[in-house]
Amino acid sequence: MKSMTGFAYTEKQTDGGSVAVEIKGYNSRFLEVFVNMNTAFSPLEPRVRSIITERCKRGKIEVNIREQKYDAPFSVNVNAEAVRAYSAAAFAVKSLLPPSAYDGQHIRLAEFLSFDGVLEIEKDAFYEDAEWENIKDAFLETLGKFEAEREREGRHTEKSVLSYIAIIEERLDTVAFFLPKIEQTIKDNIKSRFAELAADKVDENRVIAETAVLLMKYTVAEEISRLSSHLAEFRAETARNSGASGKKLDFLSQEINREINTIGSKTPLIEVSRAVVEMKDALENIREQLRNVE
Repeated sequence: MKSMTGFAYTEKQTDGGSVAVEIKGYNSRFLEVFVNMNTAFSPLEPRVRSIITERCKRGKIEVNIREQKYDAPFSVNVNAEAVRAYSAAAFAVKSLLPPSAYDGQHIRLAEFLSFDGVLEIEKDAFYEDAEWENIKDAFLETLGKFEAEREREGRHTEKSVLSYIAIIEERLDTVAFFLPKIEQTIKDNIKSRFAELAADKVDENRVIAETAVLLMKYTVAEEISRLSSHLAEFRAETARNSGASGKKLDFLSQEINREINTIGSKTPLIEVSRAVVEMKDALENIREQLRNVE
């Protein structure tokens, strides 16, 4: 069993710089992967996304990668044509303005530098494989920590969930113990009704026939059997360590809930009703925790 929530962070020194990787996981019905990295490194996003989808089957996962380079080659060139064009445009605008609209201020150098196209910035060419080698180790180490954290939380959740499964099994044993009493209560009720209607002259064959009909309708033997089967399958699924077991366990919990409700609607005994309430309470705790299972 594996949790969908987790957090991991790694920062490593690389050749000529450093890289920091952060991975966070949240609950989600489906797999959602969000990769946030330097714009220049966006060609690496498919590689990151591919590895995440191989390791994770459900959950909202955020990956943040930041790379910093020291003394990276960096050049700034002046576009002379752009400067001349902006200057000419500025003087043309000035000539069209009335004297009252002009305050006598010249265009400042800082303003010129902010104009689009005046400065042309050149960085190193991007080499995808080389950049991947720079971030790969930090990314995989962080992902390993993230997976370990999810598995640790998953083991804790599994232990808690199975403790509630044990409660349901114990209460189901209580229901099974009272099954003969449930059936006998049905028979006694039928006999009592016939005796009232027939003035103590009870047709035993009629009683047997009516009892058989009501037993088919109100006995919980089949529900006990199906519920036992669902609980056994629930335990087997958690023992398989298949990773993404959340959907299967959620389905089984729905089936368990159905059988518990049916037992509760059929039983006439207070002892069984009490056991049903306790089973429902345990199952609610299970379903709450399964929302965090991958």
